[in-house]
Amino acid sequence: MRKVIYLFKRIIGLDYKNMFRIAKKISKKTHKNKFLIIIDMIKCGFKYQAGYYDYLEFEFYLLNDKQRSTYLTRGKNNEIIRKYNNKEKAYQFDDKQVFNKMFKQFLGREYINLDNNLEEFKQFLKNKKEIIVKPLDGEGGKGVEKIKVNSDIEKLYQKLINNNQTLVEEVIKQHKQMNKLYDKSVNTLRMFTFVKDGKAYFLQAILKIGNGGVIDNFSSGGMYTFVDNNGVVLAPAIDQDDNYFEKHPLTNEKIVGFKVPLFNEAVELVRKAALIVPDMAYVGWDVAIGEDKPILVEGNWFPGVFQMKPSFKENKDGILTLYKKYMDI
Repeated sequence: MRKVIYLFKRIIGLDYKNMFRIAKKISKKTHKNKFLIIIDMIKCGFKYQAGYYDYLEFEFYLLNDKQRSTYLTRGKNNEIIRKYNNKEKAYQFDDKQVFNKMFKQFLGREYINLDNNLEEFKQFLKNKKEIIVKPLDGEGGKGVEKIKVNSDIEKLYQKLINNNQTLVEEVIKQHKQMNKLYDKSVNTLRMFTFVKDGKAYFLQAILKIGNGGVIDNFSSGGMYTFVDNNGVVLAPAIDQDDNYFEKHPLTNEKIVGFKVPLFNEAVELVRKAALIVPDMAYVGWDVAIGEDKPILVEGNWFPGVFQMKPSFKENKDGILTLYKKYMDI
Protein backbone atom coordinates (compact mmCIF):
# COMPACT_ATOMS: atom_id res chain seq x y z
CA MET A 1 0.00 0.00 0.00
CA ARG A 2 2.87 2.38 0.86
CA LYS A 3 4.38 1.83 -2.60
CA VAL A 4 1.04 2.68 -4.23
CA ILE A 5 0.76 5.89 -2.17
CA TYR A 6 4.37 6.80 -3.05
CA LEU A 7 3.71 6.27 -6.77
CA PHE A 8 0.44 8.21 -6.61
CA LYS A 9 2.24 11.19 -5.03
CA ARG A 10 4.96 10.97 -7.66
CA ILE A 11 2.41 10.97 -10.49
CA ILE A 12 0.65 14.05 -9.07
CA GLY A 13 3.91 15.89 -8.44
CA LEU A 14 5.63 14.99 -11.72
CA ASP A 15 7.26 17.75 -13.72
CA TYR A 16 5.85 16.54 -17.03
CA LYS A 17 7.66 19.23 -19.01
CA ASN A 18 10.99 17.96 -17.69
CA MET A 19 9.94 14.36 -18.26
CA PHE A 20 9.24 15.11 -21.94
CA ARG A 21 12.55 16.98 -22.19
CA ILE A 22 14.44 13.95 -20.90
CA ALA A 23 12.50 11.58 -23.17
CA LYS A 24 13.42 13.80 -26.13
CA LYS A 25 17.08 13.75 -25.06
CA ILE A 26 17.10 9.93 -24.84
CA SER A 27 15.26 9.65 -28.16
CA LYS A 28 17.89 11.80 -29.86
CA LYS A 29 20.66 9.65 -28.38
CA THR A 30 19.11 6.24 -29.08
CA HIS A 31 16.88 7.00 -32.10
CA LYS A 32 13.97 5.37 -30.26
CA ASN A 33 10.45 6.78 -30.47
CA LYS A 34 9.92 9.48 -27.82
CA PHE A 35 6.43 8.35 -26.87
CA LEU A 36 7.52 4.72 -26.52
CA ILE A 37 10.26 5.96 -24.18
CA ILE A 38 7.68 7.82 -22.07
CA ILE A 39 5.51 4.68 -21.87
CA ASP A 40 8.58 2.71 -20.77
CA MET A 41 9.40 5.39 -18.16
CA ILE A 42 5.91 5.06 -16.69
CA LYS A 43 6.23 1.26 -16.62
CA CYS A 44 9.57 1.56 -14.78
CA GLY A 45 7.96 3.92 -12.30
CA PHE A 46 5.36 1.35 -11.33
CA LYS A 47 7.57 -1.74 -11.56
CA TYR A 48 10.88 -0.47 -10.13
CA GLN A 49 9.91 2.80 -8.36
CA ALA A 50 12.15 4.57 -10.86
CA GLY A 51 11.68 8.25 -11.64
CA TYR A 52 12.56 9.72 -15.02
CA TYR A 53 15.93 10.87 -13.65
CA ASP A 54 16.63 7.27 -12.58
CA TYR A 55 15.65 6.18 -16.09
CA LEU A 56 18.14 8.63 -17.58
CA GLU A 57 20.97 8.38 -15.05
CA PHE A 58 21.00 4.58 -14.87
CA GLU A 59 20.37 4.17 -18.60
CA PHE A 60 17.27 2.01 -18.21
CA TYR A 61 16.74 2.44 -21.95
CA LEU A 62 19.76 0.11 -22.46
CA LEU A 63 18.63 -2.56 -19.99
CA ASN A 64 16.26 -5.50 -19.99
CA ASP A 65 13.77 -6.07 -17.14
CA LYS A 66 16.05 -8.48 -15.29
CA GLN A 67 18.90 -5.96 -15.26
CA ARG A 68 16.58 -3.10 -14.28
CA SER A 69 15.42 -5.05 -11.22
CA THR A 70 18.99 -4.94 -9.83
CA TYR A 71 19.10 -1.12 -9.64
CA LEU A 72 18.61 0.95 -6.52
CA THR A 73 16.12 3.59 -7.63
CA ARG A 74 15.13 6.65 -5.64
CA GLY A 75 11.85 5.02 -4.65
CA LYS A 76 13.63 1.94 -3.33
CA ASN A 77 16.19 4.11 -1.58
CA ASN A 78 13.37 5.94 0.22
CA GLU A 79 11.94 2.56 1.22
CA ILE A 80 15.27 1.50 2.77
CA ILE A 81 15.52 4.74 4.74
CA ARG A 82 11.95 4.46 6.05
CA LYS A 83 12.55 0.88 7.11
CA TYR A 84 16.00 1.07 8.67
CA ASN A 85 16.60 4.66 9.80
CA ASN A 86 14.94 6.10 12.90
CA LYS A 87 13.82 9.57 11.82
CA GLU A 88 13.62 10.69 15.45
CA LYS A 89 17.43 10.47 15.54
CA ALA A 90 17.88 12.55 12.38
CA TYR A 91 18.92 15.60 14.43
CA GLN A 92 22.16 13.78 15.29
CA PHE A 93 23.17 14.26 11.66
CA ASP A 94 21.22 17.38 10.66
CA ASP A 95 22.58 19.52 13.51
CA LYS A 96 26.32 19.78 12.85
CA GLN A 97 27.02 20.85 16.43
CA VAL A 98 25.43 17.64 17.75
CA PHE A 99 27.15 15.59 15.05
CA ASN A 100 30.59 16.98 15.86
CA LYS A 101 30.18 16.18 19.56
CA MET A 102 29.04 12.61 18.86
CA PHE A 103 31.81 11.84 16.36
CA LYS A 104 34.59 14.05 17.73
CA GLN A 105 37.07 11.15 17.84
CA PHE A 106 36.90 10.86 14.02
CA LEU A 107 36.94 14.55 13.03
CA GLY A 108 40.70 15.10 12.96
CA ARG A 109 40.39 18.91 13.05
CA GLU A 110 39.66 21.77 15.43
CA TYR A 111 36.27 23.46 15.36
CA ILE A 112 34.30 26.01 17.33
CA ASN A 113 30.65 27.06 17.56
CA LEU A 114 30.08 30.79 17.73
CA ASP A 115 28.04 30.90 20.93
CA ASN A 116 28.28 34.67 21.44
CA ASN A 117 31.86 34.31 22.59
CA LEU A 118 34.11 36.70 20.68
CA GLU A 119 37.17 36.05 22.85
CA GLU A 120 36.98 32.30 22.22
CA PHE A 121 36.72 33.03 18.50
CA LYS A 122 39.85 35.22 18.65
CA GLN A 123 41.75 32.43 20.40
CA PHE A 124 40.62 29.91 17.79
CA LEU A 125 41.91 32.10 14.95
CA LYS A 126 45.45 32.36 16.33
CA ASN A 127 48.01 31.07 13.80
CA LYS A 128 45.26 30.39 11.23
CA LYS A 129 45.33 32.07 7.81
CA GLU A 130 42.10 30.50 6.57
CA ILE A 131 39.02 28.88 8.07
CA ILE A 132 36.00 26.94 6.85
CA VAL A 133 32.60 28.31 7.93
CA LYS A 134 29.25 26.48 7.77
CA PRO A 135 25.66 26.88 8.90
CA LEU A 136 24.73 24.38 11.61
CA ASP A 137 21.88 22.96 9.55
CA GLY A 138 23.16 23.30 5.99
CA GLU A 139 23.18 20.57 3.35
CA GLY A 140 24.49 20.10 -0.18
CA GLY A 141 27.40 22.43 0.52
CA LYS A 142 25.08 25.45 0.89
CA GLY A 143 26.60 28.19 3.04
CA VAL A 144 30.03 26.51 3.18
CA GLU A 145 32.87 28.96 2.53
CA LYS A 146 36.62 29.14 2.89
CA ILE A 147 37.48 32.53 4.37
CA LYS A 148 40.82 34.28 4.78
CA VAL A 149 41.42 35.54 8.31
CA ASN A 150 41.97 39.31 8.35
CA SER A 151 42.85 41.80 11.07
CA ASP A 152 39.26 42.91 11.72
CA ILE A 153 38.16 39.85 13.69
CA GLU A 154 35.18 41.56 15.31
CA LYS A 155 33.73 42.46 11.90
CA LEU A 156 34.27 38.90 10.66
CA TYR A 157 32.64 37.51 13.79
CA GLN A 158 29.54 39.67 13.34
CA LYS A 159 29.33 38.78 9.65
CA LEU A 160 29.32 35.06 10.43
CA ILE A 161 26.67 35.49 13.13
CA ASN A 162 24.49 37.48 10.71
CA ASN A 163 24.92 34.84 7.98
CA ASN A 164 24.16 31.99 10.40
CA GLN A 165 27.58 30.51 9.57
CA THR A 166 28.22 29.67 13.19
CA LEU A 167 30.24 26.48 12.79
CA VAL A 168 33.89 27.40 12.22
CA GLU A 169 36.45 24.73 11.42
CA GLU A 170 40.14 24.39 10.82
CA VAL A 171 40.91 23.89 7.12
CA ILE A 172 41.55 20.22 6.37
CA LYS A 173 44.97 19.57 4.89
CA GLN A 174 44.38 16.75 2.46
CA HIS A 175 46.81 14.10 1.30
CA LYS A 176 49.28 15.17 -1.40
CA GLN A 177 47.81 12.61 -3.83
CA MET A 178 44.34 14.11 -3.39
CA ASN A 179 45.82 17.57 -3.98
CA LYS A 180 47.29 16.37 -7.28
CA LEU A 181 43.79 15.44 -8.38
CA TYR A 182 42.39 18.88 -7.48
CA ASP A 183 43.75 21.17 -4.76
CA LYS A 184 41.16 23.97 -4.56
CA SER A 185 38.69 21.80 -2.62
CA VAL A 186 38.86 18.85 -0.27
CA ASN A 187 37.96 15.84 -2.43
CA THR A 188 35.93 13.45 -0.31
CA LEU A 189 34.70 9.89 -0.36
CA ARG A 190 30.98 9.19 0.13
CA MET A 191 31.10 5.82 1.92
CA PHE A 192 27.96 3.79 2.56
CA THR A 193 27.52 1.52 5.58
CA PHE A 194 24.76 -0.69 6.92
CA VAL A 195 24.44 -1.94 10.50
CA LYS A 196 22.89 -5.34 11.12
CA ASP A 197 22.93 -7.47 14.30
CA GLY A 198 25.55 -5.25 15.91
CA LYS A 199 27.97 -5.39 12.98
CA ALA A 200 28.74 -2.59 10.51
CA TYR A 201 29.13 -3.52 6.85
CA PHE A 202 30.82 -1.35 4.22
CA LEU A 203 28.72 -1.31 1.04
CA GLN A 204 30.32 0.97 -1.53
CA ALA A 205 32.14 4.27 -2.04
CA ILE A 206 32.19 7.08 -4.54
CA LEU A 207 34.84 9.77 -4.93
CA LYS A 208 33.64 13.38 -5.11
CA ILE A 209 36.00 15.80 -6.84
CA GLY A 210 35.94 19.58 -6.93
CA ASN A 211 35.87 21.33 -10.29
CA GLY A 212 36.37 25.08 -10.08
CA GLY A 213 35.05 25.68 -6.55
CA VAL A 214 36.09 25.22 -2.92
CA ILE A 215 33.63 22.35 -2.30
CA ASP A 216 33.25 19.05 -4.13
CA ASN A 217 29.46 18.63 -3.98
CA PHE A 218 27.77 17.44 -7.17
CA SER A 219 25.07 20.09 -6.73
CA SER A 220 27.73 22.81 -6.40
CA GLY A 221 29.60 22.16 -9.64
CA GLY A 222 31.67 19.16 -8.55
CA MET A 223 31.74 15.69 -10.07
CA TYR A 224 31.85 12.12 -8.84
CA THR A 225 33.06 8.69 -9.83
CA PHE A 226 33.20 5.17 -8.42
CA VAL A 227 35.96 3.33 -6.63
CA ASP A 228 36.43 -0.38 -6.05
CA ASN A 229 37.03 -2.03 -2.67
CA ASN A 230 40.73 -1.18 -2.94
CA GLY A 231 40.11 2.51 -3.53
CA VAL A 232 40.89 2.48 -7.27
CA VAL A 233 38.72 4.64 -9.55
CA LEU A 234 36.76 2.48 -11.98
CA ALA A 235 35.09 4.94 -14.35
CA PRO A 236 35.17 8.50 -15.70
CA ALA A 237 33.86 11.21 -13.40
CA ILE A 238 30.49 12.74 -14.23
CA ASP A 239 29.13 16.22 -13.47
CA GLN A 240 25.58 17.53 -13.10
CA ASP A 241 25.36 18.27 -16.83
CA ASP A 242 26.15 14.64 -17.66
CA ASN A 243 29.66 15.45 -18.91
CA TYR A 244 32.24 12.68 -18.52
CA PHE A 245 35.89 13.19 -17.56
CA GLU A 246 38.65 10.59 -17.78
CA LYS A 247 41.09 13.35 -16.79
CA HIS A 248 40.41 16.33 -14.56
CA PRO A 249 39.57 19.29 -16.84
CA LEU A 250 41.58 21.76 -14.73
CA THR A 251 44.56 19.73 -13.49
CA ASN A 252 44.78 17.18 -16.33
CA GLU A 253 45.30 14.50 -13.66
CA LYS A 254 44.11 11.07 -14.76
CA ILE A 255 40.90 10.11 -12.95
CA VAL A 256 40.32 6.55 -14.19
CA GLY A 257 42.79 4.33 -12.33
CA PHE A 258 43.50 6.93 -9.62
CA LYS A 259 44.27 5.23 -6.29
CA VAL A 260 42.74 6.84 -3.21
CA PRO A 261 45.37 6.76 -0.44
CA LEU A 262 44.53 5.37 3.02
CA PHE A 263 41.35 3.80 1.64
CA ASN A 264 41.35 0.77 3.95
CA GLU A 265 41.77 3.08 6.95
CA ALA A 266 38.78 5.10 5.72
CA VAL A 267 36.67 1.92 5.54
CA GLU A 268 37.57 1.09 9.14
CA LEU A 269 36.72 4.64 10.23
CA VAL A 270 33.18 4.55 8.82
CA ARG A 271 32.51 1.08 10.19
CA LYS A 272 33.42 2.30 13.67
CA ALA A 273 31.37 5.49 13.25
CA ALA A 274 28.34 3.48 12.09
CA LEU A 275 28.24 1.52 15.34
CA ILE A 276 27.80 4.73 17.34
CA VAL A 277 24.35 5.21 15.75
CA PRO A 278 22.89 1.74 15.09
CA ASP A 279 19.36 3.23 14.95
CA MET A 280 20.50 4.87 11.72
CA ALA A 281 21.42 1.61 10.03
CA TYR A 282 21.97 3.00 6.53
CA VAL A 283 24.30 6.02 6.32
CA GLY A 284 26.42 7.74 3.70
CA TRP A 285 29.58 9.16 5.31
CA ASP A 286 31.71 11.91 3.77
CA VAL A 287 35.36 11.24 4.48
CA ALA A 288 38.39 13.36 3.59
CA ILE A 289 41.85 11.86 3.21
CA GLY A 290 44.16 13.86 5.46
CA GLU A 291 47.94 14.01 5.26
CA ASP A 292 48.32 10.85 7.34
CA LYS A 293 44.80 9.63 8.22
CA PRO A 294 41.17 9.70 7.05
CA ILE A 295 39.00 12.48 8.50
CA LEU A 296 35.23 12.33 8.98
CA VAL A 297 33.51 15.39 7.47
CA GLU A 298 29.83 14.55 7.96
CA GLY A 299 27.20 11.83 7.87
CA ASN A 300 24.03 11.62 5.78
CA TRP A 301 21.07 9.66 7.14
CA PHE A 302 19.18 10.22 3.87
CA PRO A 303 21.95 9.42 1.39
CA GLY A 304 21.49 9.85 -2.31
CA VAL A 305 21.53 7.11 -4.92
CA PHE A 306 24.83 6.42 -6.67
CA GLN A 307 25.44 3.63 -9.18
CA MET A 308 27.78 3.25 -12.08
CA LYS A 309 26.22 3.72 -15.48
CA PRO A 310 25.72 0.40 -17.32
CA SER A 311 27.65 1.75 -20.33
CA PHE A 312 30.74 2.07 -18.11
CA LYS A 313 30.94 -1.62 -17.26
CA GLU A 314 30.65 -5.12 -18.73
CA ASN A 315 28.32 -6.41 -16.02
CA LYS A 316 25.20 -4.31 -16.38
CA ASP A 317 23.77 -5.13 -12.92
CA GLY A 318 23.13 -2.43 -10.33
CA ILE A 319 24.02 -2.15 -6.64
CA LEU A 320 20.72 -3.55 -5.33
CA THR A 321 22.01 -7.12 -5.58
CA LEU A 322 24.71 -6.29 -3.03
CA TYR A 323 22.28 -4.42 -0.77
CA LYS A 324 19.97 -7.43 -0.65
CA LYS A 325 22.73 -9.47 0.99
CA TYR A 326 22.27 -7.33 4.10
CA MET A 327 18.79 -5.81 3.80
CA ASP A 328 15.33 -7.27 3.59
CA ILE A 329 14.11 -5.27 0.57
